[in-house]
Amino acid sequence: MTPAARISAAIEILEGLDRPDAPPADKAMADWGRGNRFAGSKDRQAIAGLVYGVLRRRGQIDWWLHRVNGLRGPDDPPTARDRVLIQLLLGEGRRLTDLEKEFDGERFAPEPLSLREKRIAIELTQQRGFELGCQPFEAGANMPDWLAERMQKFYGERAPAEAAAYLQEAPVDLRVNTLKADRAAAKAALAAEGLEAVETPLSPIGLRLGGRAPLSGTKAFKDGLVEPQDEGSQLAALLTDARPGMRVVDFCAGAGGKALALAAQMNNTGRLVACDVSDARLKRAAQRLKRAGVFIVERKPLTSERDKWVKRAAQPKGGKKSLYDRVLIDAPCTGTGTWRRNPDQKWKTAQRDLFRLTDIQAQILDSAARLVAPGGRLVYVTCSWLREENEAQIEAFLRQRPDFFAYPIQDVWAETAGAMGGGQCPAAAEATSLRLTPAQQGVDGFFVAVMGRKLS
Repeated sequence: MTPAARISAAIEILEGLDRPDAPPADKAMADWGRGNRFAGSKDRQAIAGLVYGVLRRRGQIDWWLHRVNGLRGPDDPPTARDRVLIQLLLGEGRRLTDLEKEFDGERFAPEPLSLREKRIAIELTQQRGFELGCQPFEAGANMPDWLAERMQKFYGERAPAEAAAYLQEAPVDLRVNTLKADRAAAKAALAAEGLEAVETPLSPIGLRLGGRAPLSGTKAFKDGLVEPQDEGSQLAALLTDARPGMRVVDFCAGAGGKALALAAQMNNTGRLVACDVSDARLKRAAQRLKRAGVFIVERKPLTSERDKWVKRAAQPKGGKKSLYDRVLIDAPCTGTGTWRRNPDQKWKTAQRDLFRLTDIQAQILDSAARLVAPGGRLVYVTCSWLREENEAQIEAFLRQRPDFFAYPIQDVWAETAGAMGGGQCPAAAEATSLRLTPAQQGVDGFFVAVMGRKLS
């Protein structure tokens, strides 16, 4: 593909992502690739770089369009073409003469630049990069105003650094499947195939690749030695403290990423029930479970968080009480902690989504708690930095359920990640929850709280 054709493709994909029913950006990119098989790997990489560049910097891009254009407003929003133009100028250092060669209207090329677009290019001739001292926080943070307001309120003077970290591309983290290999063996297997990896600093079972790589084609992956999983997600699973012989529920299992990690911790012994309201997601986990050599997982589709199975499992015949030693809730959330991987998500999330999700989270907590045995643990996890989805949920739950208490997170860490040789717990000594962020730990944004059910 020519550079001009790549620009046209990026504009086309971004136009699709602006639709209300648009799929996630990674799926949109994959769908475009399947429909345009003539595009080589370098073409797809260049197009993805332009698309994700716009999504990551959309706040600043729109701010610059307002500044140099002077007329874009709620009734006249920037177009995908407008945003690509600014990305090319400020993100890739193109100049008017470069753009005129690519925007020439020839086959597969974008239409020629208008007078307005040429003026924008001229006005930005001396500008290098997206930053400018007079930019408001919400523009520089590259997120909607309502989210920027919450980030400033929660993080205070650390907010600019936290926001900036979410603009970076996430590394490729792998979890070593301890059912088949230790970290040294997995690292050696990857190296034998030309993939250099380093040990993750916090997770004792994690490896980090030096860059993007065709992992799915490697023998180490096909043999189930490693599984892609962010270091923060690995830690969330480790803090569940699932042990061999236990009875464990992964209440919102999705496609089974954490269930795989829990099964490895349990050394494939005991009972592990993976629940989800999406039967399709649970079915997708089958191949992953087989590759990993996991055979203790029972997949259980639910109609809702209050599925009849939950009531039956919590009150089985014979008068016994709740039977599960560990219940993990990887709660549905806004996904604000995954913005490095899913920058489009921030622009799709509205305040009404937050209100809807916090209600669902509270209902899931209330229902799943019924499954926890006295002396057992309820582990609540989100990939969000928003307080409403995290500390506020735990505080409300503990007020309503005096039979539960919050564990000091450093104690849980010492029993799990610390005992396995992981790094030092990043939480304060008195903390009863763990927050991880890309700015402070170099991982996706995660929240973990571990609660115990009292014996009586």
